[in-house]
Amino acid sequence: MDYKQLSKKINTKKVLKSGHSTCPGCPIGIIFRTILSATDEDVVCCGATSCAEVTTSIYPYTSWNVPWMHSVFANAAATISGVEQAYLARKQKGNIKKKIKFLAFGGDGGSYDIGLQSLSGALERGHDFVYVCYANEAYQNTGSQRSSNTPYGAYSTTTPAGKKEFAKNFTEIAIAHNIPYVANANPYDLVDLYNKAKKAFETKGPAVINVFAACPTNMKAPSNQTINISKLATETNFWPLYEYENGRYKINYKPSKKIKIEEFLKTQTKFKQILKSKEDIKKIQTKIDNQWKKLNKKSNFT
Repeated sequence: MDYKQLSKKINTKKVLKSGHSTCPGCPIGIIFRTILSATDEDVVCCGATSCAEVTTSIYPYTSWNVPWMHSVFANAAATISGVEQAYLARKQKGNIKKKIKFLAFGGDGGSYDIGLQSLSGALERGHDFVYVCYANEAYQNTGSQRSSNTPYGAYSTTTPAGKKEFAKNFTEIAIAHNIPYVANANPYDLVDLYNKAKKAFETKGPAVINVFAACPTNMKAPSNQTINISKLATETNFWPLYEYENGRYKINYKPSKKIKIEEFLKTQTKFKQILKSKEDIKKIQTKIDNQWKKLNKKSNFT
């Protein structure tokens, strides 16, 4: 599928309608419209408390054109697990005939942190659902507090001098549950995101997609630079595109030339403190290079 075909499919399905109140430049709408267009089956969605929840479902209005429910910060995965089990019970009794897919989502605050316990339990139990984390690198819904996905050196309202810890590797944590499908994706490459969502929906059992969600408010960057910054995240290997399918790693994109991480950092005002330190920039670059080498080794990518 090329971009023209994908655009036509997304605009035809209209699973997330216009009228939501996401910030200018926010990629949430792009991400979910693309993901939900990747299956022709009916979908039931559950959203954790998050930017996506508050901007798409301000009572009494909603932008969701599919059955949708709001769960609390901590238990979107547990909620969708219960819905999936209720569906299976009713299907077994003959009350429901059609196939239904299930999707839960949250930001990194509700996925990496507060919701990790319920997600881990749902993955371990093997429920048949897709979990999407849109990783915008902070608790943006409540005012840009640091999360465990906030990058090293980044400003947040709770790390005004820059975060002192590196981000948690949520994708690898999901892989450690030995589930059938896990992927890293980025909305700058919508065809890749669509293909991964399609695989996730077709997977029997749990699947997780971790999507880079460049938030202009968090990055303190111009709203018209969201996709350019997103692309740079992958070009610098800060956010590599790869997937884990049935026990095998596959890198989906390898940059043609090495771009230093400094080029990515300087696009965002939230890194202004760390950019003053060559030692810290080198520390970040070394971390990224080592992670890229490990990923290549796991995938035998050449």
